[in-house]
Amino acid sequence: MTVPLLQNELLTEISRRRFFDRMTDGLCGVSLSSLLAQQVLGSETHRPRNLPDNLKARRPHFTPRATSVIHLCMQGGPSQVDLFDPKPALKKYHGETAPRELTGNAVFETDRTGKLMQSPFEFKQHGKSGAWVSDALPHIAQEVDQMTIIRSMYNVHPNHEPAIYKMQSGQTFPGHPVFGSWITYGLGNENQNLPAYVVLADPSNRLPTNNVDNWMSGYLSPLYQGTRMKATGSPLLNLVPDYSHAEQVSRTKQQLLKQLDRMHQKQRPGQQELEARIQNYEMAANMQLEATETLDLSQETQETLSMYGIDEKETESFGRRCLLARRLVEKGVRFIQLYTRGQIWDNHSNINKSLRTACGQTDLPIAGLLKDLRQRGLLDSTLVLWGGEFGRLPTAQITSKAKMNTAGRDHGPYGFSAWMAGGGVKRGLVYGNTDEVGYASVENRVSIQDWHATILQLLGMDHEKLVYERNGLGERLTHQFETNVVHDIIA
Repeated sequence: MTVPLLQNELLTEISRRRFFDRMTDGLCGVSLSSLLAQQVLGSETHRPRNLPDNLKARRPHFTPRATSVIHLCMQGGPSQVDLFDPKPALKKYHGETAPRELTGNAVFETDRTGKLMQSPFEFKQHGKSGAWVSDALPHIAQEVDQMTIIRSMYNVHPNHEPAIYKMQSGQTFPGHPVFGSWITYGLGNENQNLPAYVVLADPSNRLPTNNVDNWMSGYLSPLYQGTRMKATGSPLLNLVPDYSHAEQVSRTKQQLLKQLDRMHQKQRPGQQELEARIQNYEMAANMQLEATETLDLSQETQETLSMYGIDEKETESFGRRCLLARRLVEKGVRFIQLYTRGQIWDNHSNINKSLRTACGQTDLPIAGLLKDLRQRGLLDSTLVLWGGEFGRLPTAQITSKAKMNTAGRDHGPYGFSAWMAGGGVKRGLVYGNTDEVGYASVENRVSIQDWHATILQLLGMDHEKLVYERNGLGERLTHQFETNVVHDIIA
């Protein structure tokens, strides 16, 4: 086979082999010009270069509204129709199949999820904003004027594991950096004596669903993954040496180790894990004093301890971690993530009891955190996030109407509630809506990638410019999904 070729205004013919031979010359020329451009200009012309792999504080793309984040990660799926999104239609149609006109003609799996179920909780309006909150959250209800409550969140998967991956990393499968890692990659850390990204998980050592993938850095440097700290005792294993040296001896020893590590690293350039390990060892030496002091709650007043519920058995565990989060923010830690014990929000049965238990463990500590941050002038610069990977369905997870009093709710990713406070968001705002029974978001819908982009915007970063070059692609937290910053909730 031959291919026509126009050359010097004369039609000639070349073979298939000749055609592809000439084509590869062109591709090589494009590659060579790209490499020369990088050498001459010092950067790529088509996208930003990767940021340096260190935790030094970096300037954001524009003036930030927040400088740190506390993420209250409510794994399991808190029920929006029982906490922040009252639906009178549920009472009207209790025990019946949802009318199609109320749910945008969505089809319910009635054999699996049962009939519509009214909330067993009472709702009232609170604060100057008049936001509706149920009696399951009496303390958080007093803080609604500090919040933007988003009623129109939605996720793309009804199962915990993929939905959590989506919430954390923007994809429904593992391997991608979580948004806490993206934030520390983009901004670094203000305090070089503490990790930039701290995880305060359940002290019983039971890892949350998806285990350590919740705070892994994926293909970013291991420097940006979360560091798990304990809320009681030594914050990290082996933080304090088994025996002590004279101060000058310890300092000389650390300097020698640093020199040896750098000599070793210089002979092995480009190894991210090695570089991260060296930097983490260097930070560990600095943490010996500051981390122990930061997590020492004996410096707090009894009034403050009571504000967080640390003197009560039900709230002691989560309250202690909320107070530690405030202390870490004061020390300049960039991102703090708190987890509840297991999936206490996964209320498949007896939601009247199980949801009250989950709220009872967290309501007072979270309200105390918001109040404490505000009193200390930290709420303006600290973005507080609350929410799970999805919500619950408005139906009972049983098929018998006679058992409604012990029913729970199944997973509901199609529309759920989350809230933000401080850090540049509007105060006393309720944003978006679900349909009349709370099945799916229908007004001002907010996707997970919209939520991520808005968080980055509040921190002074453009989600399209926060890029990591990998395999020729510019990876982003929001990936290639259609994404909109929710400007309506920014003050």
